Amino acid sequence: MSASAFVGRFDVSRETLGRLETYADLLKRWQKTINLVAPKTLDDVWYRHFVDSAQLFPLVPDGARRLIDLGSGAGFPGLVLAILAAERDPWQKLGQRRGLDVTLVESDTRKAAFLREVARQTGIAVDIMSTRIESMTNSANVESADVITARALAPLVRLFELAEPLFAPQTVGLFLKGKTVDDEVVSVRQHWEFGLELKESVTDAEGRIAVIRHLKRKKGVLIP
Repeated sequence: MSASAFVGRFDVSRETLGRLETYADLLKRWQKTINLVAPKTLDDVWYRHFVDSAQLFPLVPDGARRLIDLGSGAGFPGLVLAILAAERDPWQKLGQRRGLDVTLVESDTRKAAFLREVARQTGIAVDIMSTRIESMTNSANVESADVITARALAPLVRLFELAEPLFAPQTVGLFLKGKTVDDEVVSVRQHWEFGLELKESVTDAEGRIAVIRHLKRKKGVLIP
């Protein structure tokens, strides 16, 4: 997929397109020294990474104020969502935020440095936490989010453990999953209560987007 095809699919502004082009260029340059993404996907960054991430944007609830992306890696999907959100938030041009506040959590310091460079060169105001997810969620000062995202981070059984401290009644989890998601759902229902909607992925015929709401541990059930 080309940059122009991405614009046709998501109807983004010229400014947003420019930010994504900068992102793609930095990704290819940094990939030479840091393994940010699977090498075979570099020739199709717009489809394999940008479209794959951007398909979550319509699922972000109107009025959502805080999004936390777990295990951001090279910024997918969190940084792409932050770039798309900036188009609706003119205060981003002043380095401020009054719309969607995006936090990227990535423990690898080199990947975190890459995220900071992309944010700097694209002028996107995001928070980047170079720490393990467990360290953040176990903090006494942990705050819930309106939206939690993750891509190819862990099976649902592990992902729920990581995300649960961030869930509030209004929280929506948007998790990009592969072909094993049905088996994962069966497994986690033994220990968790949650609302689930599975949406087809536009980039993977076998992939699904797991939309999770009202996540909570079942009472009296020990989670191994």
